[in-house]
Amino acid sequence: MSKQVKEVIESGKTVLGIELGSTRIKSVLIGEDNVAIASGSHDWENSYIDNIWTYSLEDIWNGLQDSYQKMAKDVKQQYGIPLKSVGAIGFSAMMHGYMAFDKDDELLVPFRTWRNNITGQASTELTKLFNYNIPQRWSIAHLYQAILNKEEHVADIQFQTTLAGYIHWKLTGEKVLGVGEASGVFPIDLNTKKFNQRMIGQFNELVAENKLSWKLEDIFPDVLVAGETAGTLTEEGAKLLDVSGELQAGIPLCPPEGDAGTGMVATNSIAQRTGNVSAGTSAFAMVVLEKDLSKVHPEIDLVTTPTGSLVAMAHSNNCTSDLNAWVGVFEEFSKAMGINVDANKLYETLFNQALKGDADGGGLLSYGYLSGEHMTHFEEGRPLFVRSSESNFNLANFMRTHLFTAFGAMKIGMDILLKEEGVELDEVLGHGGIFKTEGVAQNLLAGAFNAPVSLMETAGEGGAWGIALLASYMINKDGSESLEEYLNNKVFADQEVKTVSPDPKDVEGFEQFMDRYKQGLAIERTAVDHLK
Repeated sequence: MSKQVKEVIESGKTVLGIELGSTRIKSVLIGEDNVAIASGSHDWENSYIDNIWTYSLEDIWNGLQDSYQKMAKDVKQQYGIPLKSVGAIGFSAMMHGYMAFDKDDELLVPFRTWRNNITGQASTELTKLFNYNIPQRWSIAHLYQAILNKEEHVADIQFQTTLAGYIHWKLTGEKVLGVGEASGVFPIDLNTKKFNQRMIGQFNELVAENKLSWKLEDIFPDVLVAGETAGTLTEEGAKLLDVSGELQAGIPLCPPEGDAGTGMVATNSIAQRTGNVSAGTSAFAMVVLEKDLSKVHPEIDLVTTPTGSLVAMAHSNNCTSDLNAWVGVFEEFSKAMGINVDANKLYETLFNQALKGDADGGGLLSYGYLSGEHMTHFEEGRPLFVRSSESNFNLANFMRTHLFTAFGAMKIGMDILLKEEGVELDEVLGHGGIFKTEGVAQNLLAGAFNAPVSLMETAGEGGAWGIALLASYMINKDGSESLEEYLNNKVFADQEVKTVSPDPKDVEGFEQFMDRYKQGLAIERTAVDHLK
């Protein structure tokens, strides 16, 4: 087998996908059968500087290069050859945020990530203007807020893009975005699969009094759909990505995508009536819609698949960070007791305890709000654990409550779709580290949504694999073969899927927990106001 893989690598028929997530930059190399044959990752963290969540350019490039080097080293160790070329490359990253550049291609202000809740006025005004929900995370909200704040740099903007768009631009010279990523920058016209021209006109009119030297269409990237070619790796780009100098230029790149789109691809959930949940630092629940929603909901983003189909997204800023911190406390305790416990074993043990808890979590309550949470209207967060004297406080209920709350804010958005809008879901596919312990988070999520939840054996590969599949589709599709057909026939045909149906007790228990969650938001508000 490794001899065959070696030949595929040497002939340049592999495909590389790299995703810059919130806490990890992962590189995945796939073979002709779309299965991962090598990988590498780099851990990183955002910084909170001058009230802005950001990553420095130095951190971005060091992390990207380290992730690539580790993947290339994996190739060398497994197959004994250097990685000199691949058939195609794709980049994806966390969506939204704000990167603005001047005429000399210099970054005007530090990268403002999706995690910032600092664009409330812009978000409200644009939502009203467009009659279309513009969340605070969206790039256009960041731009308009900078205009409202009279920030000096706005006059000098020549180009505005996202993190994925920035990486792609530096490696190819092309100022483009995939439509899924672009749909988190500015609303998309579903007929043209481009930025909505009517709304661009409305925006230009809105800011005309500022007498800016640019119009929105001048500074935005072009929008491409899955399957289109988005440029090739330049000599300069090859050196930027592979500091060893072994990677050759000229490799085609697919349109850069966002982590929402790559999550849909990695879970094969780009068809109507399917949904997927990507659970990590933040949580996304995405449902591919059969029709438009009846009205604007500030809690629901409308984005698109990488092919340009409408998707409703319930996104929460917080998911596993606080849960991971509590597991870290248990790890510290184990070490203090002189017991060295493997991290995977620790997670598995604690997660399985959650299944032994009371259906509603025993009256306990927690909020894992490490940062602000737009879904419940918090501009800042305070992680919080609360119980009454009557609560059934034990380890099982403690873990169950923290798993519940990881999905809590997202469930508020999903309830709008499922209960208010009557959206129908045949299946939800889960991916992300929270699902690694078999049958725990999966069962609780099925209870939260009252819908079957499936996991695939490849779900752990995540978005880096998803963007690799999009790059593979670009060079390997047959004629007019759609992305959905390509995924069904060439990627997921033999995929093992484990599905659980919702347990009525879990459904009822989660609803009881959510009643408590909503009532307790006043406690979280007090913590934000009084705990500095």
